[in-house]
Amino acid sequence: MRERLYFSFRESIFTMKSSVQNSIFLFLKGLAMGAADVVPGVSGGTIAFISGIYEELVTTIDRLDFGFFKLWKKEGLKNAFAYYNIGFLLTLFAGVFVSILSLAKLVTFLLDEYPILLWSFFFGLVVASIGYIAKQIKEWSVINTFAMLIGAALVYFVTVAAPAQAPDVWYMYFLSGCIAIIAMILPGLSGSLILVLLGSYAIVIGAITGFFDALFAQEWSIALGHFKLLFLFGLGCIIGLKLFSKALKYMFEHKEQLTLAILTGFMIGSLNRIWPWKEVLSTRVDRHGDTVPLEVKSILPSAYNGDPKIMFAILLAVIGFLLIWILERSAKNKPV
Repeated sequence: MRERLYFSFRESIFTMKSSVQNSIFLFLKGLAMGAADVVPGVSGGTIAFISGIYEELVTTIDRLDFGFFKLWKKEGLKNAFAYYNIGFLLTLFAGVFVSILSLAKLVTFLLDEYPILLWSFFFGLVVASIGYIAKQIKEWSVINTFAMLIGAALVYFVTVAAPAQAPDVWYMYFLSGCIAIIAMILPGLSGSLILVLLGSYAIVIGAITGFFDALFAQEWSIALGHFKLLFLFGLGCIIGLKLFSKALKYMFEHKEQLTLAILTGFMIGSLNRIWPWKEVLSTRVDRHGDTVPLEVKSILPSAYNGDPKIMFAILLAVIGFLLIWILERSAKNKPV
């Protein structure tokens, strides 16, 4: 009896450690997704796909409905959480939320001060991601190849489209959340880039940084104003994500190879947006009164007006490439 209790205790301890370890890894994947989503041109969906949680994420979101409350009332909160995989969503999105809030100002600083190095890092990251997703395609039929080319062309034209100027009004935050979240969950299509094209990237990032600036300065009324806008953006994200997840789940269940080909094309097309060397075609004045780039064009390093930092750019691109490789390996060894 005592021996059985001992082994039962050891098994429970092992299960608890495994559960905590999985939660930590899942939170870190959320951090990586959030960091990717902050940068225009990089997709959090790519990180989810590479790290092996993409299909579980889409399936969990699709299953989530108001039946959760009925099950909670009938069988208890614990069973409702388990059935709807709420622990997975809470842990993952906690990482995303913490990452976006903590990195928004850092990424803005790096884009201003070290744009070539930051874009080089993400260029390497996306190139490695393209290779990973392309390896999942087992059937390179004419249809799949054509779908990949169409996906690449579509996203390329998105990257060269002239950004709009969005009004800083409450409903724009809601609409931006609905539209951007669809791109954020698609590997290769950047939600931040969509926000740039909508003209609402600056106002959303401004709300995030403004909220924390006001919070630290103890300006509660200003912080509350920013929080309301972020709440509208988050509400738009939830509604857009729920509506889109059903279509995405269907595509993965019934047209997986075609879907992977389209996503590969999306990522290839996005390379134009994250090419490190740019020529500024037009500018705009941001909310702080600073002049920032509006339209840019990809150019060769030799044509860049300034120090192209080629050696450092190559180094950062290699680091980004290796990061995805390590993430892929960890996903194989430690599935969540």
